[in-house]
Amino acid sequence: MKNDRRACLRALAALPLWLALPAVASDDLEAIRSRGRLRIAVYNDFPPYAHRGKGIDVDLGRAIAEKLGLAPEIVGFNADEDMNDDLRNMVWKGHYLGTQPADVMMHVPVDEHLARANDKVRILAPYHREALALARDPARIPNVLSGSAAVALEVFTREKIGVETTSLADSFLLGTLNGRLRDNVVHFRTVAEAAAGLAAGKVAAVLAPQGELEAALAGELASSARFVIDPARFAELKIDGWPLGLAVKAEQSALAEALAAAVAELKRDGTVAAIFKRHGITYQAA
Repeated sequence: MKNDRRACLRALAALPLWLALPAVASDDLEAIRSRGRLRIAVYNDFPPYAHRGKGIDVDLGRAIAEKLGLAPEIVGFNADEDMNDDLRNMVWKGHYLGTQPADVMMHVPVDEHLARANDKVRILAPYHREALALARDPARIPNVLSGSAAVALEVFTREKIGVETTSLADSFLLGTLNGRLRDNVVHFRTVAEAAAGLAAGKVAAVLAPQGELEAALAGELASSARFVIDPARFAELKIDGWPLGLAVKAEQSALAEALAAAVAELKRDGTVAAIFKRHGITYQAA
């Protein structure tokens, strides 16, 4: 039945997606259709994904709403202490300051451990695979293995490397090599500030998610060959990437099915890849 529905959606790609869904939908999707708007939560101040009403997640959220035949209502929010808090605030409960939950939240890691820890939400529809990358000054951090993007971590016992505070990159660098890199790990408030530190020569490299690095260094990369961004291929790094998707309330099965079908169609017709290209960010299919 599910495969038949997907085949039907492919045939009707030019039509709003809700026209191809079954006539019997649960109340959650019917209520959103009656309202005529899809409320979409995106992180504030998070280039290239969402910043001042623009970004990859904003554009993709709008494209998803259009597929469902709905008007997009973009709701920006500030990140809380961790992803569990964000899911509570923007998906299933709402913020104690009064912000109401959205219908769907963007940029959620599609991860079984996160899903098990948050049984009030459903995580679905991966649209991009994010991974850590290393932005480096090749004059200070040469490509030590010819023809490879690999750089030995040992070099950071001598050179400084920037990270965003309390990030995956931060935790990895502080703990690896029995803590021998700690004195050379320089903390910045954001990836953009770390990239500015690289441009100013305060650090020789920055470890961060590739999309954020590419956005932060876009001007420098466009104007010169001063910096290089490579995938973070360290033998000690066990996480090689993570898919990003959507989250809705656990009980909203009809909405989840419609969103998954919309994202699948937007990936198939090239819309997702085109959005990333428009923002100058490398797209990695999830």
